[in-house]
Amino acid sequence: MVNQFIKKLQGFVELTAADIRALEEATGRPQTFPPRTDLIREGDQPGPVLVVLEGWAFRYKVLPNGTRQIIAFLIPGDCCDLNISMLAEMDHSIQTATHAQVSKIESTVLTDLMTNHPRIARAMYVAQLIDESTLRAWIVSLGRRSSAERVAHLLLELYIRGVRTGLANRDELELPISQTVLADALGMTPVHVNRMLQDLRRSGAIELKRGLLRILGPEILTRISGFDDNYLHRRLRAYN
Repeated sequence: MVNQFIKKLQGFVELTAADIRALEEATGRPQTFPPRTDLIREGDQPGPVLVVLEGWAFRYKVLPNGTRQIIAFLIPGDCCDLNISMLAEMDHSIQTATHAQVSKIESTVLTDLMTNHPRIARAMYVAQLIDESTLRAWIVSLGRRSSAERVAHLLLELYIRGVRTGLANRDELELPISQTVLADALGMTPVHVNRMLQDLRRSGAIELKRGLLRILGPEILTRISGFDDNYLHRRLRAYN
């Protein structure tokens, strides 16, 4: 089985054989979790760094009125909260969206990786910077994009992230999340999300059924959303 975390980091920096062995050891004992399992909750004491190897998860916060805002999707290869151990408690929760395999890297192991493997450290910092850039793009979407623009933008983002990790096959991406989950990420109701998806289907931009997203008209989605993939930083500075 391909270790998606190593594959992702190799997309940022050329890792040495020693780097790869160290990462394989650090992530070699994953645990399997069913859908809708909180891996960690807001208010908990921060623990190990979580690495998603298979399946989907998401970060979220729950408001006092009980509504939920999803603030990031985590797909295979993603890790979260690189420096979270510096804080006293978690300020958000992380939950699986599907069955997922997740490895936990203890802080002592992470310190060893970052200290003794500078290429790993650089790759993980790049990954964290891209996560922060993606969060900024989400803030812009929630604050300034219309409902149609928001939906189109998120679908293109998830597709491009899937391409980067090998989850997307040509114009197809397995999208194993419900419209309720999409709604909580987009700041909309499930009914409104369904209406926007139907509009995108009628426009010829997408086909979505049984958890499979097909991008039929990327130019249509781009025109609707004003999408620019610069924030995903697919072009990086060379590192020697």
